[in-house]
Amino acid sequence: MPKTVTLYLSTSPYSYENTLTSSRIAESALSKGHTVNLIASADGVYCFLTKQKAKGILNAEEEFARLIQKGLKVYL
Repeated sequence: MPKTVTLYLSTSPYSYENTLTSSRIAESALSKGHTVNLIASADGVYCFLTKQKAKGILNAEEEFARLIQKGLKVYL
């Protein structure tokens, strides 16, 4: 039975590994057929700007764009 997973991201992509963790959780949940919402607030909004590098991810913008194509819903 599909569930809804909501993630809250409020840290910048280049300071902490939270961006990487959020993207991995989102990808895993999406691959299992769950609905995934990601709420970005405060510095978390920087993950969606052009060419933002995140720890563990070469480009946060591209990673989240890929997940959006898989069904991730993002709220800024």
